[in-house]
Amino acid sequence: MPIDSDRIEAAVAELLAAIGDDPGREGLRETPRRVASAYRELFAGVGRDPAEALASRSDFPDSAERAGEVVVLRGIEFRSMCEHHLLPFFGEAHVAYLPGARFAGLGALADAVEIAAARPQLQERLTEDVADALLSGLGARGVLVVLEAAHGCVSARGPRQGSARTVTLAARGALEDPVRRAEAMRLIGGGLGPAVARAEATAPEAATAPADPEARIETPERT
Repeated sequence: MPIDSDRIEAAVAELLAAIGDDPGREGLRETPRRVASAYRELFAGVGRDPAEALASRSDFPDSAERAGEVVVLRGIEFRSMCEHHLLPFFGEAHVAYLPGARFAGLGALADAVEIAAARPQLQERLTEDVADALLSGLGARGVLVVLEAAHGCVSARGPRQGSARTVTLAARGALEDPVRRAEAMRLIGGGLGPAVARAEATAPEAATAPADPEARIETPERT
């Protein structure tokens, strides 16, 4: 369903009046229009399936020979809006998958995260949404998704903990296995915050997991 900019503008004007301000005063006159424009971008993923970014932009290079490789893309920057307070949360997503028949372009992985994030969300559900998209969109044999984010509802209100970060994880298929999951976590560990990386490195599962010489790491270039 397309975003109704007129309704957003009317709602924002009413909200400004409801908090006791004057939506017609200098400085606020253009605010309803600006908010509507921002919401077109922030909520562009409403009604869309993030798997579409993967299904339409995947290929099949030497899949029979490379089916054992773990593909890791870490440091995917994202922002979303918490559905509880409509305040932003933002951070980085780290994804790993064991290919089945398809390999995705690295930009497609980032696009899938962007689509899943561009809607009213909870971080826990966003992590699950991305994992399910990789599983269905690529036919992956295993998926691991880790999100680390700062939340406006924690830093700007209530406890006001500006340095707090929330970490969530979702695993699917072969990467639900503790040893395989520990392998993938070691590969993406460099993209996580120091405390999370240390905790994973000292976990019993990580200590006993064998290294995977075939694994490869893909890191996005910063532009």
